Amino acid sequence: MANNLFWHEGKITAEDREKLLGQKGVVIWLTGLSGSGKSTIARELEAVLYRQGKLAYVLDGDNIRMGLNKDLGFSEKDRQENIRRIGEVAKLFVDAGIIVITAFISPFRADRDKVRSILPAGKFIEVFVDCPLEVCEARDVKGLYQKAREGKIPEFTGITSPYEPPVKPEITLKTAEQSLEECVDIILTYLRKNLYL
Repeated sequence: MANNLFWHEGKITAEDREKLLGQKGVVIWLTGLSGSGKSTIARELEAVLYRQGKLAYVLDGDNIRMGLNKDLGFSEKDRQENIRRIGEVAKLFVDAGIIVITAFISPFRADRDKVRSILPAGKFIEVFVDCPLEVCEARDVKGLYQKAREGKIPEFTGITSPYEPPVKPEITLKTAEQSLEECVDIILTYLRKNLYL
């Protein structure tokens, strides 16, 4: 069946949409342990970009799993499929000229690299939200780490399932040391410097 499928190009190109919006479509891929600050940074970055007249959209782990990926669990295979689907959705958003901000643990390097590979060059910015495990546990308002340590949540990243940190991320944020405002400013500076805005 896949041999009979063909990508249909529209009359409007990605470049046309970027020109209309006054920005470049790009994926800002926040990766890190649960509780590292990914969702908080993503939402603040989206709000700041909105105030600056830019069109951005957050794809958040819990939100995606409540809809598009509600059929997936947390096995390694399901985590891979979760990230693959998100990557495909993000690719469509980028083609629409939107700044996509993702907030997913995305624990496996190979999965993040696959998402990078399906996007045009320069359209994937990997942001390592680097935070020590003990700080993430201390911030855990949902009590997920404790449940994982008690064996109530199997395959929990950082406890019973591995997290593979990025080797060469475009941006590293140290959320145990840097404020939310500093983290957002680091990303904005990168976007401006590299002419995404």
